[in-house]
Amino acid sequence: MKVVVLAGGLGGSRFARALAESLDPSDVTVVGNIGDDLEVAGLHVSPDLDTIVYTLAGVLDERRGWGRADETWNARAAAEEVGAETWFQLGDRDLGLHVARTEALRRGEPLSAVTAKLAQALGVGATVLPATDDRLRTWVVTPAGEFPFQEWFVRRGHRDEVDGVRFEGAAKARAAPGVLEALEAAELIAIAPSNPFLSIGPILAVAEIREALESRRVPALAVSPLIGGRAVRGPADRMLARLLGGTGPAQVTDCYKGLIDVLVIDEADADQDAGIQTIVTKTLMRDAPARRRLAEAVLGVPV
Repeated sequence: MKVVVLAGGLGGSRFARALAESLDPSDVTVVGNIGDDLEVAGLHVSPDLDTIVYTLAGVLDERRGWGRADETWNARAAAEEVGAETWFQLGDRDLGLHVARTEALRRGEPLSAVTAKLAQALGVGATVLPATDDRLRTWVVTPAGEFPFQEWFVRRGHRDEVDGVRFEGAAKARAAPGVLEALEAAELIAIAPSNPFLSIGPILAVAEIREALESRRVPALAVSPLIGGRAVRGPADRMLARLLGGTGPAQVTDCYKGLIDVLVIDEADADQDAGIQTIVTKTLMRDAPARRRLAEAVLGVPV
């Protein structure tokens, strides 16, 4: 079965891994969020794409939920010694990947091609694509002002409540090569249990991708990022409560109106109306058996 996954963040990367472990990895295409991308010390960093690639390659630091396993921090310590800002943490092994990406981008290679090379070099069998090769950046609107995503999320510790989100560059962004083709060839489209506003929103802000989901000819589903009305990590529950008035399955469905046919929810939320067909299972992916259970529930959707 050919599956396309829209994903961002740790939940998205773990869900992509669950599917890649349950299918032939070559049948899985992951379309990743780039709204979080930023420049650090002159290097192009793609945090969500990197988390997806590291997770699929089996080299993610599972304890932190980002970056490389077995990391060292010599470059960061040296930078701090001479007064450089290091609020966005990059380990030594992680820096190597960002150097390679930045060099390739400066040679004129598109992000999609660079991402494919990096994934292949790390032994990833699935296809990993950015939503777009164009510049698209997430800005978060708060009572304290507007901030680029990483400024709000990392530097300010996402403490500010969110009044809205906007995607700079989305109006001109085109789907990256391979994205629309993968959606057209898919037998199932799945939206990962990622933050609907911050991780999936930037992907759907690319008009061609949203239109492809709206005109889909195959089933599409989303996995709720909430368990018992709470996010496993991150501010998704706070944002749903503030922006949509609640933290139940119905609010998750509202994020994807017209784009999905089924919502996968956790057993803790089984007594709530999602306003759409639901699949109830355990959605927390704490280990390989849990990932396999969720993947089996998702792949059991009739196609």
